[in-house]
Order: sequence, then C-alpha cells, then structure tokens
Amino acid sequence: MRITVTVDGVDYRDDVEPRTLLVHYLRERLGKTGTVVGCDTSNCGACTVHLDGHSVKSCAVLAVQANGREVTTVEGLARDGQLHPVQQAFHRNHALQCGFCTPGMIMQAIDLLADNPDPDEDEVRHGLEGNLCRCTGYQNIVRAVRDAARTMSPGAGPEAERVDEAALVDRAPLHAGGGE
Repeated sequence: MRITVTVDGVDYRDDVEPRTLLVHYLRERLGKTGTVVGCDTSNCGACTVHLDGHSVKSCAVLAVQANGREVTTVEGLARDGQLHPVQQAFHRNHALQCGFCTPGMIMQAIDLLADNPDPDEDEVRHGLEGNLCRCTGYQNIVRAVRDAARTMSPGAGPEAERVDEAALVDRAPLHAGGGE
C-alpha cells in the first residue's frame, strides 16, 4: 500500500505492507532507531512517538494508519544542534541508566507537559505510567519532567520549546531523505 507521511519534518512516500507496524517502518525503512522496539505488545512504551502531536505507542499503530499524518520521533526533537528542553532536563537530572526506555519516556513527557504544563510528582507518575523503566526507580525521571516543566512555556504544544526570545530556533528538519 502506498503511504505519504511526514516524519520529523520530512515528507516520505513509500510502499508498505499493510501489516507493517509503524515502529518497524520508522526503524527499518527510515533509520529512526531512536524509536526502540521494547515489547511489541504496547506494554512498555519504549516505542512512543508523536502522531499528529500526541504520543502513541508505535508498536500498536500500523504504518498505513500514519498515512497523511505527521510523526515526530526522538530524533526530530533537537533543533540546530540543541536538545529539546525535555531532553536537556533528562540529561541534567541523570534520568536514565541503561537508556533503553529514555526515548519513549521523553516523548511521553513532552505530551504530558503539553496537557499539564506544571504537574506535581503524582501527576508526572500518572502521566508516565504506560512507560516502563526497569533500572531507575523513576525518581530522576520524575525530577527531570518537573525540571523541564519549569523551562517550557505553558500550553505551547507537544514539541514546543521555551518561549525565550534568545532561544527561539527554526523548526527545519535536521535530516533529509526519503524512500521510494
């Protein structure tokens, strides 16, 4: 089946098997290996991406369901070599150990902050409960999300960056290419 999808700001037109999962399309066809295959059952959240600005577990979405839509992966968050504020907060707060869950946690955290720009600890834990970490105990992850909340503007959207005039950057894609 022929699909047209925008991934990290780049338009792709590809033929895909109707049963191809979005996670496999992103990783195998587009090389977006930051989208991790964790469980293939939508239980762990490691494969979380944004579909039209909202987090989804890409192992539970068919690539054909992304036809005509916009996908953002963890690779699409950085702008002009600068990490997204949530990525920066995860780094600053040591919110990872093995790093396997980190891309999905970051994508879910961005969606959480778009809906709730100032979550308390319980709200962060509730907002991330579909994303599993087997290493950290979540303390630093929760701390990172709350730290990011302080640096992002309220209601600015899932991929929004801090409304700081000196930090505003062009949202042009970092990677170009496509499959035919």
